[in-house]
Amino acid sequence: MSEQMQAAILAVIERAPQWIRQDLTSKDPAARTRAEESLAMIIADAIRKQAEQPE
Repeated sequence: MSEQMQAAILAVIERAPQWIRQDLTSKDPAARTRAEESLAMIIADAIRKQAEQPE
């Protein structure tokens, strides 16, 4: 994984909304799943945008 890709993923995690952070630690499986899926989509979007940028 390139340093740029790692930086993009780290930036996503650093600015993750508070509700995602809270739901990731939730005991409610539905809330946790929703947060995991949302975070995965945000990370995938950041990776796609990173790949589209010229190096």
